[in-house]
Amino acid sequence: MSERPSQRRGAGDPTPTQVGSWRELFAREYRAAIAVFAGGIAVFAINTYLTAASLPSAVADIGGERLYAWVMTVFLITSVFSSMLVTRTLTRWGARRAYLIAFGLFGVGSLVCALTPTMPIMLGGRAIQGIGGGLLTGLSFAVIRLALPERLWVRAVGLTSAMWGVGNLIGPVLGGLFAQIGFWRGSFWLLVVATAIITALALRALPARRRDDTASTPLPISSLALVVLATVAVSVASVVDGRSAVIVLVGVAVTATLGFVVVDRRRRAGLLPRLTYTTHNPLKWIYVSIAVLSVGSTSEAFIPLFGQEIAGMGPLLAGMLGAALSWGWSSAQIASTTWADGRRARVVRVAGPAFLAVGLATYGVLQSASGTAAIVGWFVALFVAGTGIGMAFPHIATAAMTITPDDAEAARASAGVNTVQMVANTFGSATAGLLVSVGATVGATGDQTVTSARFLTFGFAALALAGIAAAVASIRPPRPTDVPGPTASSGAGHVGPR
Repeated sequence: MSERPSQRRGAGDPTPTQVGSWRELFAREYRAAIAVFAGGIAVFAINTYLTAASLPSAVADIGGERLYAWVMTVFLITSVFSSMLVTRTLTRWGARRAYLIAFGLFGVGSLVCALTPTMPIMLGGRAIQGIGGGLLTGLSFAVIRLALPERLWVRAVGLTSAMWGVGNLIGPVLGGLFAQIGFWRGSFWLLVVATAIITALALRALPARRRDDTASTPLPISSLALVVLATVAVSVASVVDGRSAVIVLVGVAVTATLGFVVVDRRRRAGLLPRLTYTTHNPLKWIYVSIAVLSVGSTSEAFIPLFGQEIAGMGPLLAGMLGAALSWGWSSAQIASTTWADGRRARVVRVAGPAFLAVGLATYGVLQSASGTAAIVGWFVALFVAGTGIGMAFPHIATAAMTITPDDAEAARASAGVNTVQMVANTFGSATAGLLVSVGATVGATGDQTVTSARFLTFGFAALALAGIAAAVASIRPPRPTDVPGPTASSGAGHVGPR
């Protein structure tokens, strides 16, 4: 079990004074558990990029072109939904069984996709995959607290989060390879096999705990419904035609999100911890910081398109350009956990969104340049933007995990990291598509793609600049009255909103 965070340490300095080494993280006693945490994120990330690469071949084989965009949308919606059930799944079933449920659902969904004869059945498989995937990503943050000592949390979070970059590297290559040899189903069979292997590790690596029904709290249906409504609206907005429809759906999403805040903060046990809604506790700013970094990462989806249409890059080089952001955040996440601790951790939490803003803005400015030097500049700028995400994220996530000595609330805060990240990814993807569309509309003839690239990158850079203020607010220690003491259950000891 994890060590209890010190109540004297606030959110301004969440990182333990003594940070464990990489050698300790990969010691025999923790090695298998780390493989489970990282593997859960890796199969989710690889699945995302692998499916995108193999989907055109699948459509050519089984049809269903009109449902093409929904293959990703259905997966994303169900992932967001299940990510909000992580705490309750963990409380009810314990770490080992919760992971077995998550991997089981993900594996079954992958199997359905591998065997599907039609696109509607594939959508069903993707929905099941998404439910399992949302649990996997959320459990990675929540169970780290249970299986590892606190001094290893920052390194564990950095390693598992870096798996997104690994997925961006491996997924497109494997998906393209299976599509090239005419065996697109192999992409999903690979996920089935990988899931089975990691499930076997989970059986022996994770702590077995008996279910504890006394710690259960009623499911906040109204809060959950509003978040799902917002997610569905913004997801549909990213696949429909017509600016008016998009604007209406985004308006519905924003309204539902605001309604969620109003409803959830009034509940004794909502989807997010009560600390999120207290005036003097920085947890809400920690979540805002996570959201800003997550939204910034979604810009990578359009980078290969810009590379091909603006610079005439081939698909491979354009794909590498899109991966530059991931390379930046993966390398920075690993490096940051090594040289950033204590006060330096607070510095990188603020510097992260600044690097993201500078990198994206520089990429936008360089769209007016041409030639090899400009393309090199694009790679460097996107890499810098990615380092901003990577250097800050492990320390922000750890700050949420150590926000309170109350184990139940800390577990909810840890699971909230994943929920906020996934909802932000959904909103970010839709916003990116909207900015690209608006840029193409207002751009001069023959210059629409350049304008789209600038609308996207300048818009997200402005958001990252606002994220600096949120990061500064997030490092302020909570007042003593905002840090509840340990409680016996997740429904006790909460501090009401001020």
